[in-house]
Amino acid sequence: MTSTVPAWEPSAFRARVQAALDGFLDEQGERLAPLGADATRLLAEARASVSGGKRFRAAFCYWGFHAVAGAAEDADDALVRACASLELLHASALVHDDYMDASDTRRGRPATHRGFAHDHRRDGWRGDPDQYGASAAILLGDLLLSWSDELLRRCGLPLDRVAPALDVFDRCRGEVITGQFLDVSVQARGIADVDAAMTVLRYKSAKYSVERPLHIGATLAGGSERQLAQLGAFGLPLGEAFQLRDDLLGVFGDPSRTGKPAGDDLIEGKRTVLVALALDAAPPGASARLDAALGRPLDVEQVEELRRIIDDSGAHAQVEDVIALLADRATTALREADVDEHARGVLLELATAVTDRLH
Repeated sequence: MTSTVPAWEPSAFRARVQAALDGFLDEQGERLAPLGADATRLLAEARASVSGGKRFRAAFCYWGFHAVAGAAEDADDALVRACASLELLHASALVHDDYMDASDTRRGRPATHRGFAHDHRRDGWRGDPDQYGASAAILLGDLLLSWSDELLRRCGLPLDRVAPALDVFDRCRGEVITGQFLDVSVQARGIADVDAAMTVLRYKSAKYSVERPLHIGATLAGGSERQLAQLGAFGLPLGEAFQLRDDLLGVFGDPSRTGKPAGDDLIEGKRTVLVALALDAAPPGASARLDAALGRPLDVEQVEELRRIIDDSGAHAQVEDVIALLADRATTALREADVDEHARGVLLELATAVTDRLH
């Protein structure tokens, strides 16, 4: 029996993804219960790490499927579980990323490593609280990464569709982890190079945020190499625009919306495309002040000064122009792609949502 492609209601979809994640973690909780209170604490943090968010990766996977499948068979709950696996991957990356960036918060609550370090201090345990928090974050990120594979593998769709999708998922995870190492290395060298920053952006975020979710969804639907290439021509530039928007929010975002301190990327010393462009274009004195301030504690006035340097250099406006250019390239590719018309319309909506967002 077939049914028409479901209407797109973002809030309802997010609720379905959350329910799939909650159900999966309930299963894991039953398995881990014999391990006692510490396992329960780790599971509670896993639940917190997958709560909330816009579920863009799950949405691109879902509509990548429908772009190929059109009218879908009665496998929608299984498909949502498959899509939810990408949110476990995302949560894993954020837990590890927050530790590597020494971030204090995530979505308005303590980052995983900070929360576990706090618990260690509160309870007066032996050893270094920060090392305990780091260990907990590494292990939770690893566990979420393992679970992402398990949820996709056990989503309930036919194995002959899931197996090829797992191959794409394997490539996706390899790309994002290696991209993260490229990022760590760029920050360690302390050299802001636009080309290097763009490579980090592409592999650490852009591909796994949009392109690979589309590919996984399309592969689950039995998509051809041609269809995957067409979706990639849409997904990669859109993913790059998505991350460039994120970089702008990391400097200019409103903390009440982002859940992060003002200018958080500057405090963490991230040498993003935005920062690289500003360092290249700002006058020598201003460029030196920006470079010296990266990765240091900053008060509100100092953040505002660095924002002015970036604005006055033209880097802010340049990144906005690149976002618009990439979004146009992506939507042009999608309009020319051989995909289901309803799915095309929803993907165009998602393209606007990821590039125009305020947090």
